[in-house]
Amino acid sequence: MDARAELMVRYAGEFWPEVIARSSGSWLETTEGRRILDFTSGQICATIGHSHPRITEAIERALRETVHLNSRMLAPPVLDLAEALVGMTPEGLDRVLLLSTGGEANEAALRMAKTVTGGFEVLGLTRSWHGMTAGSQGSTYSAGRRGHGPTVPGTYALPAPYAYRCPVKHCEDACDMTCLEVGFEQYDEQSNGAPAAVIAEPVLSAGGVLVPPPGYFARLAGLAHERGMLLILDEAQTGFGRLGAMFGMDVFDVQPDLLTVSKTLGGGLPISAVMTSAAIEQEAYDRGLMYYTSHMSDPLPAAAALAVLDVVREEDLAARALERGERLGAHLRELQTRHEAIGEVRGMGLLWGVELVEDRDTRKPAVAYGDAVTEACERAGLCMNIVRAKSGGISSCLRMAPPLTVEDAEIDTAVEILDKALTDARG
Repeated sequence: MDARAELMVRYAGEFWPEVIARSSGSWLETTEGRRILDFTSGQICATIGHSHPRITEAIERALRETVHLNSRMLAPPVLDLAEALVGMTPEGLDRVLLLSTGGEANEAALRMAKTVTGGFEVLGLTRSWHGMTAGSQGSTYSAGRRGHGPTVPGTYALPAPYAYRCPVKHCEDACDMTCLEVGFEQYDEQSNGAPAAVIAEPVLSAGGVLVPPPGYFARLAGLAHERGMLLILDEAQTGFGRLGAMFGMDVFDVQPDLLTVSKTLGGGLPISAVMTSAAIEQEAYDRGLMYYTSHMSDPLPAAAALAVLDVVREEDLAARALERGERLGAHLRELQTRHEAIGEVRGMGLLWGVELVEDRDTRKPAVAYGDAVTEACERAGLCMNIVRAKSGGISSCLRMAPPLTVEDAEIDTAVEILDKALTDARG
C-alpha cells in the first residue's frame, strides 16, 4: 500500500491493501497492474459499470456548460432529470428534491415526514442501513450506532423479516410477518403519541440481503397509515433495475408516501433524490420546510444521472439483471450443495447474499471463516462484501452486487474464485 494511506482517517476498518489506478466495466486495475473483478459495483453505485462512455460524455458536456449553481437556481439537466424521474414512477410521486447522497436524501425525507405529520417518532427495521447523518443514522441498525453517544430521539426498531434467524423466535425459513405485528405492538407501548414515519428498504442489503415475504410491504404500509405515519421507501440500492425490475416497489407492489433513491442513480457520481406527492410537498412548504445544502440541484451530477437512466432504459438493464441474476443465483445454490458452510443463499436480480455458518443445524455464524473467504477472494482478484449486522444477532454473509452490465463470463469467473476461496479458507 502507498505509505500516504497513513494520512487518511480510517472510517470503516482498514483500507483495501492496494491503490486503484483505473476502472472499466466490471473491472478495477491497481497501480501495480493487477486486475480485480468488482462485485460490489464500487459502493453499489456503478449501476452501468465503471467509466461508462455515456457518463463520461455527460460529464464533459456539463463541464463546458455549468457544474454548480446557487442552490435556488435550476439548470436544464436538473429539470430534465426531475421530469424523467416523475415519468418513470407511479402517479403520486410527482415532486422531486435533488441532493447528494442516500443518507442526505433519507435525512430530508424524514424531515419532510416530521414537518407534515407534526410528529417525530420514526420506525426502522433492524439490520437496516439508511445513512450516517444524524437522522438517517438514528434509523440505521446494522452498524455504526456505538461510540458517539445517543441517536436522535424518537427512533424505534421493528424486527427485520429474517426467517433464517427469526428475531422473535417464531418462524423458521418462511416469514409469516409475526415480527411485523410484534414490532408495532411494542412501538404502541413505547410511543409518546407523536408518530411520523416508517422507513424501510425493499431488500435489507447491509443486513445480509434479507428478502421480505409477499404481502410484507402492503401490511407494513397499512400498519403505518393506521397510526398516521408516512411510509418512506429507501431504494438507494434497489432502484433502477438491480432487483430485476425498475424499482423494488414494483417487485413488492407497494407505493410509498416518500421514495428515496441515490447510489444506483448516479452511476458512480454523488446524487440522490426524494420523491413525493404534490399534496405532501405543498403541506411541507406551507409548514415552512427548510432543507438547504450547498450541492442541491447541481447540474453536473444531474447530467450524469440522466445518462444512467438512458442506458438503463435503452439496454433494458432491469430485464438483464433478472436474467444474469438467475445465472448467479443458480451458481451460488450449486455451491451450497458442495460447501457445508453455506447455510442459505438468498437474493434476487443482481443482489445476492451467501450466509456462512459453522454448522447447518445450529446455524452458528462462521465469522472467522467469512473473513478468511473474503481475504482469499481479494487475493485471487474478486472484490465483494462481508456483512455482519449486529442487530438481531450477529451473522456472516457474503454480499454480491455486480454492475447490471456484468457479462456471463464475469459471473462464471467470480463464482470460480469464490468456490476455490471457500475450499482454501477451510485450511
